[in-house]
Amino acid sequence: MMLTWFARDETPTLLGERVLLRAPRTTDYTAWRDLRRASRDFLRPYEPRWTDSDLGPRVYSSRLKRGREEARAGTDYSFFIFSRSEERLIGGITLSNVRRRAAQFVNLGYWMGHSFAGKGYMSESVGLVVPFCFETLGLHRIHAACLPDNLASRRVLEKNGFQEEGYAEHYLQIDGRWADHVLFGLTRERYDAALRHGRS
Repeated sequence: MMLTWFARDETPTLLGERVLLRAPRTTDYTAWRDLRRASRDFLRPYEPRWTDSDLGPRVYSSRLKRGREEARAGTDYSFFIFSRSEERLIGGITLSNVRRRAAQFVNLGYWMGHSFAGKGYMSESVGLVVPFCFETLGLHRIHAACLPDNLASRRVLEKNGFQEEGYAEHYLQIDGRWADHVLFGLTRERYDAALRHGRS
């Protein structure tokens, strides 16, 4: 028998005021490739190293297949972010490494196309996946990390109630080197308290 907290079969569509989040589709390939390619210099300081071969159609198809399998298994959920006004791909969010039993947490990661950065789209997008994590998946914590000098990412997390929790040396490999990261977390207790405060 499947437990009620276990994963939905498909990644849901999440609708915000200015953004729409949904699972990547085969028909999104060209928009994804073009956006990643155009944003290469902007994203390079914040991501693992990648090349043009990582933007190929076979790699994309493999990512889609793996993403569907992971969503069905309840371990990872990948979203593309679209602007509602232009119906245009502008970025992505990943919920990865879902852990159950005593842990009940997930890791949050995201990226934004260069021309759409700094306009509040990512803050709104993270604000949509947080209730999905707590209310739909029934998790207890969301973990996130950013480079110490990535002030834009820090603002996104803080606007959504994340709290700085520590500092990890050589945490992730970024642009070919192991980089230190600031660690953030959001608990169900803090999320619920914010909801109660908002309703009062």
